Amino acid sequence: MNIEVANRLYQYRKTMGISQEELAEKIGVSRQAVSKWERAEASPDTDNLIELARVYGVTLDELLQGEAQPEADQSEAAPADDAPQQEDGAQASGFNVNSDGDKVHVGWDGIHVHDKNGTKVDIDRKGIFVTENGEQKVYTDADGHVHKSADVIAQEHKDSRSAWEMIPYPIITVIAFLMFGFFDICGGWEFGWIIFLTIPLYYSIIEAVHKRDASCFAYPVFVAAAYLVMGFVWDLWHPGWVIFLTIPVYYGIINAVKKHKK
Repeated sequence: MNIEVANRLYQYRKTMGISQEELAEKIGVSRQAVSKWERAEASPDTDNLIELARVYGVTLDELLQGEAQPEADQSEAAPADDAPQQEDGAQASGFNVNSDGDKVHVGWDGIHVHDKNGTKVDIDRKGIFVTENGEQKVYTDADGHVHKSADVIAQEHKDSRSAWEMIPYPIITVIAFLMFGFFDICGGWEFGWIIFLTIPLYYSIIEAVHKRDASCFAYPVFVAAAYLVMGFVWDLWHPGWVIFLTIPVYYGIINAVKKHKK
């Protein structure tokens, strides 16, 4: 590849406001390949030239012959390290705005919004991609399914867990116990205290959902509460005690499922 074409490839990419890594991902090649093209050390094949023209929103003639190319200084080859250069906002195809490090490009290749803090949103025919500090956080595939990075999923779970933990559940149980007593609901003072057993159940459910681990649920407390209710309400102390035999069964099933997943 001659130096003029190499410079042109570099200038189109810089005017569009994307890095070598992002361009490589869009056309399905390595970053090293893009670097070699822009340094005139190698030439893209026909398929890659077509993809480059598509991404930049230009024709093959414009890409190779320099017709209607973006304004830029082409006196020397593009640097290998993707060094920054001053951009004037001109764009060969589409609409391009640069302001204080924030960049917006709208063209045939899609919509690209990059801010100076490193957050990028790219929308093209392949889907929607959200990148933060060089790491892809959220993207959609060809079928429209949304995929999220592990840290985004963890943060969502954390936010959801925090919202439930903010509920003053112990205070709610105290209020409920007082109502049971004063209004003689569900056995009044005599049986109403059983509601306090729901406190560890409440928080263990949150923990189990957050960790996606059923063993975090306070199942023995649940069994004890159920046994007391059966005894006080229906006088089923016997054979109600059989319910305690479900405790080892519960944890045995959980352990078997975990081993199967491994």
